[in-house]
Amino acid sequence: MSVFRGTLVDTPSPGELRIRRDHVISVDTHGVITHLSPASSTPSDLVAQAIPLTERGFLLPTFADLHLHAPQYLNAGIGLDLPLMEWLDEYTYVAEERVDADPELARRLYARLVERLIEAGTGCVVAFGTIGVQANLILAQAFQDAGVRGFIGKLSMDQCPRPTYGEPSTAASLASVTEFLDRMDSLTGPLPPHQRVVAPILTPRFVPTCSDELLRGLAALAKARGVKVQSHMCESRDQMAWVEGTRGKADEVVFDEAGLLTEDTVQAHVTSFPPALVELVKTRGVTVAHCPLSNAYFSDAAFPLREAIDAGVKVGLGSDIAGGYALPIQTAMRQAVVVGRMREGARREAGGEQPHDGRGLKVDWVESLYLATRGGHAALGLGGAFEVGLPFDAQEITLVRGTRAVGQLDIFDLADTDKWWTEAVERWWCNGDHQNRTGMWVQGKRLLKQSA
Repeated sequence: MSVFRGTLVDTPSPGELRIRRDHVISVDTHGVITHLSPASSTPSDLVAQAIPLTERGFLLPTFADLHLHAPQYLNAGIGLDLPLMEWLDEYTYVAEERVDADPELARRLYARLVERLIEAGTGCVVAFGTIGVQANLILAQAFQDAGVRGFIGKLSMDQCPRPTYGEPSTAASLASVTEFLDRMDSLTGPLPPHQRVVAPILTPRFVPTCSDELLRGLAALAKARGVKVQSHMCESRDQMAWVEGTRGKADEVVFDEAGLLTEDTVQAHVTSFPPALVELVKTRGVTVAHCPLSNAYFSDAAFPLREAIDAGVKVGLGSDIAGGYALPIQTAMRQAVVVGRMREGARREAGGEQPHDGRGLKVDWVESLYLATRGGHAALGLGGAFEVGLPFDAQEITLVRGTRAVGQLDIFDLADTDKWWTEAVERWWCNGDHQNRTGMWVQGKRLLKQSA
């Protein structure tokens, strides 16, 4: 058992910032929170066992990245001037082919990727891989060895985007992903349940690369094997036009008719989100992975985050490496707020109707923190908050050592009031970075320990 004493920060619901000062939290040997209370009302034996956190620091749930293309980490930060479909052809498919063809490259790439994720406080990732079974098993092993939660997606795509990269038939695609599921079972099966931090996720890349037959087959496989599903939906104007021109129907209609819009589905982007689609996504229980940075480069519209939150749609954040160039979810949090404020400015300029609650289209920093932690984890059936019975997935953030602020922060007043703590957390949200992250745990296992 592990016991900690200090300040806990989390966001149980959108817009709710919960700061609990001088609390004791205990974690059992399976990595589950078993006790949480103010130190003043905690049994003395637990208080005696507690490891004190940094006085001017706090525990925060780890970040969840709901949309990351692992092999594209090779390309992070290049080629972003191209339209989406051209960028995929020139950079993305090439990177994935390289990773599938070179297991040693895959090992080096994925080992570095998980190191960077831990450094960035990301404890859970929904990852697109490649079409090759071996490379995806290397990816899964890298996550499992590092202790980072990973939903690993072997791509399914029977309509090849290029002669050298794709699967030859629907039958071959379904056989390949079934082999991947079986081998993932072999990888995690010998481990006790609380140590299984990786799982497969079925991954039809997007409608342009998947036949209707393949999509139906994947839906049946998801139901039979109890596996989650991820894809892209309504990402950009050129992509949606391609689907309309080849299928004669919209993205969401293709997915829904195949049976792939369910409460176990994560769809990235959805920047075209009219009221009818909002209702469909909400009714089906689909989670949207909002990727504000990559949307700015490859989409023709901003995801209507304010409306989605208000409608009760399940939403989390994604880095969308490498369509987004920044791996830390802190960047996605900040960009989500910036995009919301720009949308509100455009609404005012156009004389649009003021939403009934008076907030307009803005999203604040606390709501973005919810999306990065509780929102993303809860959509996957995980925790993302500090409550008894939830997994202990946490990062320790240190703001000040002695009298000097850490990293990029400059804090000159060291009061100990509720107002000071709220403002200090907001300062960290704005200007904090990896230097403030001095500890990280997933399912109770410590992954990071460093001096601030």
